[in-house]
Amino acid sequence: MKHLAIATLALVLAGPAFAQSAAEKTGVNSLIGVAPKTEDFVKEAATSDMFEIASSKLAIERGDDATKAFAQQMVTDHQKTTDELKGLVTSGKVTAPLPTAMTSSQQSMLDTLNGLQGADFNKQYHSDQESVHEDAVDLFKRYGDEGDNADLKAWAVSTRPALEHHLMMAKDLNK
Repeated sequence: MKHLAIATLALVLAGPAFAQSAAEKTGVNSLIGVAPKTEDFVKEAATSDMFEIASSKLAIERGDDATKAFAQQMVTDHQKTTDELKGLVTSGKVTAPLPTAMTSSQQSMLDTLNGLQGADFNKQYHSDQESVHEDAVDLFKRYGDEGDNADLKAWAVSTRPALEHHLMMAKDLNK
């Protein structure tokens, strides 16, 4: 019984530390408009770029002409944001680890794309692009509005218009 009480107390005390990341991961923060923690923002921005680049390289190989043009723009722009984010981290202005791989959800989306060709590929890629850019715009808006690292917050604010443009382009492709 004593061990259970200690374990329960440990969970209660640790709760707030876990709650922020869990709330970000589950989308609760997005629903209520709360800024992600710096570490969560860095992870989500970096893994989003990884997915964008990998899926768009695939689209350059498999997509129709409109898809290829969009995909080339995504590779160029998201490589730029990846380099900028890495620069903020390596300069010491942002102290958060850079992830080395996509999330399992993003990897699953990429695996699905890998199994498709032709019109099926284009349709899925377009849908994925609209979805991931909606998430990215939301993420960058929340951090840009209320993030706790001034340099990263300024970067989020300056990067968001390009992401909003990508979202408009993705919606046009997805019609």
